[in-house]
Amino acid sequence: MPVPDFIVDLRRKVGHAELWLPGVTAVVRRVDEILLVRRSDNGAWTPVTGIVDPGEQPATAARREVFEETGVTVEVDRLAWVNAGPPVVHANGDRARYLDHCFSCRYVEGDAYVADDESIDVGWFTISDLPAMRDIFRQRIACALQDDGPARFERLSFCDD
Repeated sequence: MPVPDFIVDLRRKVGHAELWLPGVTAVVRRVDEILLVRRSDNGAWTPVTGIVDPGEQPATAARREVFEETGVTVEVDRLAWVNAGPPVVHANGDRARYLDHCFSCRYVEGDAYVADDESIDVGWFTISDLPAMRDIFRQRIACALQDDGPARFERLSFCDD
């Protein structure tokens, strides 16, 4: 389901106004491969992304989104990065901004396939030969592949003094 029911309900009240939404990115690793989906809205390759449902834990949302979009079962290993994304304008004119929780996930089982209408393709790519994608997704993948250290987060300039 591309747009969760709770957002459809909100849109009835706020129209196309910008919404602040919690999102997830699931970077799924299988040995030296990464699971990617090719989005149906813009044809871009990305890790699995999605919106956290009201009351849902972000890690649970990441696991759910991977299964809903690809049929693959994963184990969520750790939070890799939290960042506020730039404004987004969707094809229908809806505006949003996402607080993304990027998770490092480990493949458990399942054959990857296009499991919903959010994607037109799905595949495993070697880490050294990823397809072209936006830099923000490459950054999320890089953070998720770092097996040690704390989660990355953005610092405000006044905190760096």
